[in-house]
Amino acid sequence: MAAGSGSGRGGRIDVVSTPIGNLADLAPRARETLAAADLVAAEDTRHTAALLSALGLSRPLVSLHDHNERHRIEPLLARLAAGERIVLVSDAGTPLVSDPGHVLIRAAVEAGYAVSAVPGPSAVLTALTLAGLPTDRFCFEGFLPARGGARRERLEALAREPRTLVLFEAPHRIDALLQDLVATFGPDRRAAVARELTKAYETVYRGTLARLVEIGAEDANFARGEITVVIEGAPPGEGEGDEALARKLLAVLRRELPPARAAAITAQLSGVPRAVLYERLRADSPDADAN
Repeated sequence: MAAGSGSGRGGRIDVVSTPIGNLADLAPRARETLAAADLVAAEDTRHTAALLSALGLSRPLVSLHDHNERHRIEPLLARLAAGERIVLVSDAGTPLVSDPGHVLIRAAVEAGYAVSAVPGPSAVLTALTLAGLPTDRFCFEGFLPARGGARRERLEALAREPRTLVLFEAPHRIDALLQDLVATFGPDRRAAVARELTKAYETVYRGTLARLVEIGAEDANFARGEITVVIEGAPPGEGEGDEALARKLLAVLRRELPPARAAAITAQLSGVPRAVLYERLRADSPDADAN
């Protein structure tokens, strides 16, 4: 069923984008839609209550976040069945983009209710337009794993991605992320770190990954506020490594070492990402010991 269409049932959901920092970025149609809502489903009701108050509005609110979304589906569908209009918002920007809501939208669509979107601010697109990097093709990875080992493994899998990458990161982890990016993508890959987009202290730092690490050590404001990271994609052929050498090394090392260790040594010697090699070993020997 197409967005905005319905099966004749009265209830509907409007997915409304809200400002990522500057209240003036709220679209007039977004305000009108919020004013007409029977219920606003919000990631954080306190945050949305403050937004509504700033707009001179007061609407019933219900929380909808990662920890309760599935439990909210049945009562929200019941309200749609009663013909109500529900507006879905996140704390900032476009809902469902690294935010909750897709479970509700899928359930509403499958039940035959109309779903419409009121487009507006997005940290992903705003950072892309300011980064000075290619924007014709990009991929969004949201927040990477917080733990160092898992984060580095994910970055190794992304090292050969040719499209521009967009990430979100918490201020207290941005330095560790950049250090890991230097180690996996190389020091010369271009990138941008955008903080506090559309707010009074909006700043965009641009340069190589190595230079951004230096800036982070020099600028006390670098690790403050909401942060979006944009990274240049891998040039054609870069990071592919020596596949022939990798195959030969794996054939020898997997007979003597656990898969994880064999993959790590092969990655260092061949240039092929460890995550790729480890998955190859697991595919060949699904029951192998990963130690």
